[in-house]
This record gives sequence, structure tokens and C-alpha cells, in this order.
Amino acid sequence: MTSLVFAAVDLGASSGRVIAGVVNDGTTRLHTVHRFRNEAVVQGGHLRWAFTALFEEVLTGLRQLASRYPDVVSIGIDTWGVDYGLLDDDGRLLAEPISYRDARTGSALTQLHGEVGGPEAMYAVNGLQPLRFNTIYQLCAERSSPEYPTAKRAVLLPDLLVYWLTGELGSELTIASTTGLVDPRTRRWSPAARAAIDLPDDFLPPLRHAGQVVGPLRPEIVRRTGLPSSTVVTTVGSHDTASAVVGLPATAPRFGFVSCGTWSLAGLELDEPVVTPEALQAGLSNESGVDDRVLFLRNLSGLWLLQESQRTWAAAGTPYGLDALLAKAHALPSGGPVVDVDSADFLAPGGMPARIDAAVVAAGYRPLESPAAVTRCILDSLAVAYARSLHRAASLAGSTLDAIHLVGGGSRNTLLCQLTADLAGVPVVAGPVEATALGNVLIQARTHGAATGNLEDVRASIAGSAAARRFQPA
Repeated sequence: MTSLVFAAVDLGASSGRVIAGVVNDGTTRLHTVHRFRNEAVVQGGHLRWAFTALFEEVLTGLRQLASRYPDVVSIGIDTWGVDYGLLDDDGRLLAEPISYRDARTGSALTQLHGEVGGPEAMYAVNGLQPLRFNTIYQLCAERSSPEYPTAKRAVLLPDLLVYWLTGELGSELTIASTTGLVDPRTRRWSPAARAAIDLPDDFLPPLRHAGQVVGPLRPEIVRRTGLPSSTVVTTVGSHDTASAVVGLPATAPRFGFVSCGTWSLAGLELDEPVVTPEALQAGLSNESGVDDRVLFLRNLSGLWLLQESQRTWAAAGTPYGLDALLAKAHALPSGGPVVDVDSADFLAPGGMPARIDAAVVAAGYRPLESPAAVTRCILDSLAVAYARSLHRAASLAGSTLDAIHLVGGGSRNTLLCQLTADLAGVPVVAGPVEATALGNVLIQARTHGAATGNLEDVRASIAGSAAARRFQPA
């Protein structure tokens, strides 16, 4: 069989990549051709993404891809959730997108809940936890922005990249499901949610599913990248978590997952949503996965806590390498302090070690005495949150856990994997690190005939070829 090449554009909240997925006779190999940083910066009083510059980085990556692989079949795009850009009547971006870490939504959440009857009423509509960065609260705050009166469309970030590449507007379901504007039962835009913030009917693009061919590249993109005019854009699980769950080497029917990067998303894959008061109280959301699966999950802070701590130490003139920090943290005794990684106190950038130490002291523990102690506190706290969230999700879904698949950057962290196995009491399967890109490529491959079957078939092929480490509970 001739090798087919698919491009995965994977944007995270701290970095982005363009990856070549080479599929041949059931085997998929990933090759990163371009990697670039991503960081929100303050502009005009708000924390914004330099998204126009990110698009130029994407084009640079596609140009490098074309020089190595002249016959690229398709491009798939995934990003983090909730954030969006506003377009005017001519389809122009009105301003760089505001980051979910911006503080503008604090009062919007309270205001909107007061109008609709509280968080319970909102959860009954959209099945999402009332987190202040959800798109519905961002759009509520947006109503007072100078751009809003001339805005005609709100377009989620992966859909905005698809639009710039092809000229076709739409919203893929998995990324749309992070907004709080989708009904998890019908998997359509919710009229009740749109009415709650007075959104016009055409303010949100029409929905489409993963595995659809959107269309060919615009002539200008073909010219700028050198890709063949036959290259198309194909929808994938545009929310990076949805693509990561596709890329699990899961063979057991009752598995939990943790996609651990800047954020952690811990949950189960179900056939139907669980929209109950108990699920709301447990902090669980119902997002859409690929092939109409439901991702019953909890959004938790992730390696952001450690990344920000390292950045703070480096800015103070005492940089610490990750390997050295982890080795010293591993040597510390178990049973140390833990904090609530889901706390809004850890959402904003800056001064992370001091904020973690303050939370430790407020919880009645002694202050943390070293960067290694801060690191161990972060990892212990993440492992506690993973174990609790997954067992609670399984209980509410009427299921049990046979194994936990931990993917993303956190799967390299052996201490985090072992702590999670110990606390959850079930094996942790770590890897692949590139589960998101792998899931992205495999949905494209299936769409274009280079892979077949349902998600279980796709995962079985991954399990047969991917290298994964297994951590048994102590």
C-alpha cells in the first residue's frame, strides 16, 4: 500500500505544532515538522492570543511540510476549547481573541446565573460545569466590548483556522460542545442557551461533525505553502481532548482517561450524557467526543501549575530543570500537603509558587520549604484530583474503572503516573505522548479510506503498535 500523508495542526495554550502523519498498511508514524510557542499577552487591557501570528506559524509549518512531503492528502486542526474570534460582516477578524485566563468574566457568570435561575438551571440546559471561562460567559461579558456592535459571527479557534485556510465557515461539534451553547442530548446549538445571552440565530456557524471534508485550500494558501491544490481540510475532533481520546491505546471496555497538558481533563467515554444534580455537584461536564460519544469529564488544572512555577523561579534568577525537580520531589516522603488544583486562585499567570504555598498554609499545613516540595505538592494534588474525579464519574455513570489511560505531556512524568495508580487503585497506562496528534491523523485517515472501523477498531490498531508504559498500583 502507498503511504498517505496527513497533516495535524495541534495548537495548545503554551505551544503549537504542525505534524506529518504517515499512514501505511495500518501503521501510523508521526513526524513533527514545525514547533512554535504560544503565549497570551496583554493588549488593550485584556489578555489576548496573538492569533494572527499563530496562523503565520501554521503556514510556516505547512510550507515545511510541503517541502518534505509533496503529496499531502489532508489537514486536520485541533486546539484548546472555549476561546473564539469575532468576525465582522465581511468575515474579517475584529480583534485578537481574548484568552480564557482574562479576568473579564467574573461578574458575567454571576449576572447570567441570576437571569436564568442559577447554575442548576444552566447545567440542565448545557450539561457543562459553570466555569467562568466557558464561552457562554465570555460572550455575556463581550456584550459590553467595543467590537461587539459590529460583530456578526463568533468563531471558535480551530474553526477560524479552517475558515482562513478554506473560506468555509462552520463549527465542529467537539469544540462547539465546550462553549455551553450546545444541548448535550440533541448535539445541536441550544435555543435556550442562545436566548440566555440574546445571541442572534446566525451568530454561531452551522455545526459539522468530525470526519467531514470541508473543502480545498484557498488558492492563496496553495501559493504560500506549496501544498498541492488537491489538499483538503478535514474536520477532526477539533477540541484537542476529543482527538486525544481517539488516540488512546484502549482495549478494556471500562477505562478512564486523563489528557494531561497545560490543563488536565479526566473522565470517561459514554454513549449518553449524565445531566443530574449529582454530576453538577461532582464538577463533571458532558462534552462531545468523536462519533457521537460523550466525554463525561472534569476540567482540572494540569502542568500549568508546574510550568508557571518554573517560569517564576527562572525569572527570579534560579532556574530549575524539570528532571532535577522531579528527582528531588520523588525523594520526598508521601503524605505531604495537597491543594485544590481546581481553585480559581491558580488560573491567572504569575507568582505561582507563592500562591500554592498560601493555599497550603490556609489548609493548615506548614509552609513549603523548597522548589522540590512545591513540585511534590503539585503532583500529589493532581493525582488526588485524578483519582477522585474518575471514581466519582464512574459511580455516577453506573460503571467501574479497569484502567486509566494518561496521555499528553504528563505521561512522561513517571512520578505523576505512579501516584495516580496508587491513589486510584487501578493500573495507569501512560502514553502515547502524542495522542492528540495521533487521534487527529487517524480520523483524517479513516475519512480518506486509509483506516477503517469504529473507534474501538482504531484504538486496537494503536494498542498493537504504540509503546506505552504500565504502572501498577503499589
